[in-house]
Amino acid sequence: MASPDSPHLTKKLLSFFLSTLFLTIVNSEAHCRNFKSIISFGDSTADTGNLIGLSDPDDLPAAAFPPYGETFFHHPTGRFSNGRLIIDFIAEFLGLPFVPPFYGSQNANFEKGVNFAVGGATALEHSFLVERGIDLAFTNVSLGIQLQSFKDAMPSLCGSPSDCRNMIENALILMGEIGGNDYNYPLFLGKPTEEIRELVPLVVSTISSAITELISMGGKTFLVPGQFPLGCSTTYLQSYNTSNAEEYDSTGCLKWLNEFGKNQGDQLLVELKKLQKLYPHVNIIYADYYNILLRFIQEPAKYGFLSKPSPLPPCCGTRGSYSSLFG
Repeated sequence: MASPDSPHLTKKLLSFFLSTLFLTIVNSEAHCRNFKSIISFGDSTADTGNLIGLSDPDDLPAAAFPPYGETFFHHPTGRFSNGRLIIDFIAEFLGLPFVPPFYGSQNANFEKGVNFAVGGATALEHSFLVERGIDLAFTNVSLGIQLQSFKDAMPSLCGSPSDCRNMIENALILMGEIGGNDYNYPLFLGKPTEEIRELVPLVVSTISSAITELISMGGKTFLVPGQFPLGCSTTYLQSYNTSNAEEYDSTGCLKWLNEFGKNQGDQLLVELKKLQKLYPHVNIIYADYYNILLRFIQEPAKYGFLSKPSPLPPCCGTRGSYSSLFG
C-alpha cells in the first residue's frame, strides 16, 4: 500500500479530506475565520508526543520507535503514525505550525497552539471504567484531566484572564477524536455489546460537558470528530473473525461494529445540535470521520492507495488472516 505521506498523494488527500471534513457544520451561519491557534484534546489520533512526555524513559510506548515517523519527519515524534496526523493537516490548511505536545515539553512555543491529546486516553474517567471491570488503559489521562491541565496551565500559556479569553476566542478547539478507547478497551476484553452500548451516552455527555466548559471560558469554534468505522479495523477483524459471511459488508468490514460506530456518531451529532441551540454565537463543526474513512476503504485506488486484493490488511505489525501480503 502506498504511504499516505507520499508526495503524489498528499495534495489529493488533503483537498478531499478537508473539504469533506468541514462539510457538516452544526451552525448554519458558521463562516471561515482566521484562527490564531489550535487547542487540542483527544487520544492517539491527535497525540503529537504527549504519551511519550508522560512515560517512563525506560518504558516508552511504541510510537517512540521506528517505523513510527519514518515517512515525513524521518524519526519518531510520538505520533501514532508513520507520517502526519489529521491535526497536522488541519494546521497546515490553516497556515499554522504543527501543534506541540504540552506534557513533557521543554521550551516549547505554545503561542500558535497547544496539544493535550494523549495516546490511549478516554473520555470517561479511568476510575469509572475500572469500577466496571474495564482496566486495559495505557494511561489514566481522561478528557477531564486534559481539560484541567489546560486550565492549570493558562497563566503560563496566555497570562492575564483577558488575554486568555482572547486566546481561546480566536482558537480552533479540536475535541478529539476522543471516546474511541472507552469502547476499544471493553471490546478488547470481550465485554458484551449491550454493556458497551451503555457507555455511548455517557461518552457523548462527557464531550458535551467539556465543550460547555470551554464555551464558558470563551471558546467560539469547535471541531468535534465522530468515531471511525470500527468494523474495518484489522484488530477487530482479526479478533472477531467469523465464517459467517452475513456478518460482513461488501468491503469485508464487520457490519455490527460499523453500526456501533455510526450510532455513536449519530448520538454525538444530536447532542451537538442541542448545544448549538443553547449557544448560537458558537460555531460547532462535526467532523464525520466515519464516512470519510469508509470512502477511503471502499475506493482505495481513487485516493492513491494501491492495495491488492483488499485495502484492509495493514502494512505490518499483525498476524493471522489479516496480516499484510506486501511486507
